[in-house]
Amino acid sequence: MCFVAGAQDFLSSQFYELPMLRNPALVGIMPSNIRATALFRDQWNSITVPYRTGSLSVESKIPIGRQNDFISFGMHGTRDQAGDAKFYRTQAYLASTFHKALSADPNTIPNYLSFSVMGGSVWSGFDPTKMTFDDQFVGGAFNPGNLTSTFFTNTRINYFDLSSGLSFVGQTFEKTKYYIGVAGFHLARSKVNFFRDDAVILKRRFVVNGALSIRTGQNDRFTFYGDINFQGGNRQVLLGALKKWNLGIYEEDDEEQNSTSISAGAAFRMGDAFIPVVKFYNKGFTAAVSYDMNISKLKSVSQTVGGFEVSMGYSGILNIIRDRKLTCSNLVL
Repeated sequence: MCFVAGAQDFLSSQFYELPMLRNPALVGIMPSNIRATALFRDQWNSITVPYRTGSLSVESKIPIGRQNDFISFGMHGTRDQAGDAKFYRTQAYLASTFHKALSADPNTIPNYLSFSVMGGSVWSGFDPTKMTFDDQFVGGAFNPGNLTSTFFTNTRINYFDLSSGLSFVGQTFEKTKYYIGVAGFHLARSKVNFFRDDAVILKRRFVVNGALSIRTGQNDRFTFYGDINFQGGNRQVLLGALKKWNLGIYEEDDEEQNSTSISAGAAFRMGDAFIPVVKFYNKGFTAAVSYDMNISKLKSVSQTVGGFEVSMGYSGILNIIRDRKLTCSNLVL
């Protein structure tokens, strides 16, 4: 008998915390000149071996030229492991993004058109000693000491991955902030097969991104996020909304750096999960917790139990470039 299985890229429930996996052109859209984010996800504990994912990303940006342009750089690493066979994927990416100011007038709030290229290496593999095979069942009983005739010539692969993105970022005088973007992932169409006689090509993923942040009071904001992913004939829609309450007074140009605030909201992965989120900010440090409430066809087995996810981050100003203020800093969402 033969069964065919399909899968898409793994995506975080707090997808807006990992810009490089959404769209490399969003790297550097932040209120500071350096930002680091760590995220951990634990999923499907109630029905199988847990799927665990850890991610770490670092972003930085520097101004170039004399017309409010700037360039940003990003590094991202992910380790994902799932199932009895401990199937894993480790990713390491570098991204470079150029942000072109569409206005050179210092008296106006500049909008930006950004273009990015991201590339890196991916390692994937599994542990065959954790697997069971039909010829290890003798007389109706399984014995792990029974030898199997199944033989793997290769249990690890490595391949190059390439992605690119484009975004438009802006802000109005009423302090409404927004961006829209498009990106393509796995443009190199790498081979991901473990067997030499099979040609399994990693399918390209295309994504449309958007966000809108509206001031709802002197110190508060309401932010909407959205991604639509297309890959291999499949589609996944991710939506998110966070209401932010500032707990103190901050300076206009340092909304993230000198404030203490809390956000609450939810994300929604269409057809799969509803995800409550709480996020805390304190002078550049952030911490957020979310939990997937499964609403898919699997909910009868999972009892709506999904995945726990936690993220932590820091954004700040490096002294080495503190004297060159970036006009783009207010574009953070």
